[in-house]
Amino acid sequence: MRRYGTTTAAALALLALAACGTSPGGGGGGGTGKPTPAARDKGPACVGEDPGATVHVLRGGGFKLPGGGGVQYADATADGTRRTATLRDGATYASGQEEWKVAPGAEVTVSGHAYAVRQVCAHRVALEPESAEDRTALAAEPASLEPRQGAADDALCFTTGPAVRKAATQGFPAKGDTLALLANGGVQRFPTGLSVTVAYVHQDTGTAGLDANCAGVPVAGYEDVRAGDTVELAGVEFEVASLTDRAVRLTRTSD
Repeated sequence: MRRYGTTTAAALALLALAACGTSPGGGGGGGTGKPTPAARDKGPACVGEDPGATVHVLRGGGFKLPGGGGVQYADATADGTRRTATLRDGATYASGQEEWKVAPGAEVTVSGHAYAVRQVCAHRVALEPESAEDRTALAAEPASLEPRQGAADDALCFTTGPAVRKAATQGFPAKGDTLALLANGGVQRFPTGLSVTVAYVHQDTGTAGLDANCAGVPVAGYEDVRAGDTVELAGVEFEVASLTDRAVRLTRTSD
């Protein structure tokens, strides 16, 4: 009310009768008190091709790379025909980090190591190491598949190794089945050190937020996901099937 002024008692009375419940945009649609849904991604869902054995950097998260560096998938843009991603230097956020806006075919250099951008999706970016040494380091098998929490789990959380990926997939339901993430603020843990939390559920807008951590690094931060959206956890893709105030249900779509 204060935005309209308080010059006279008559003006106040008129405002109280005519406009108190009206949104600033007018048009009779205001006054509901409901949150406004975030704008939907215009797509396409993915551009480029993932040749396999690539580094998957998940939306809103980071990935530790050989040589002590790391990279984050900080932001995305799509206009209906093209898609780009903003990558940020470092596995975790710090002020002053370098950023790059990339599309498939681009090359980024992190801590002196070169990576080719092979695929950009709404939920991930696939990077291919250009040196044989980096490919070998990323695929190296850990001494143990048992998570120990914190940086000791780097080899389980940041790898392209098939044994680790297989162990991770076994912690999820079979393809076509549903994983229920409880929306009670609890943390759900998985075999190779991954932990996932439902950050929020907004039933009015049909959106939810999912946070994933591994080895002390936020590896995914999916904001405003809706039914039908794709998310990825530990190399496994899921479609958001439904969300309620009790749970977010994900249907596994990849092998």
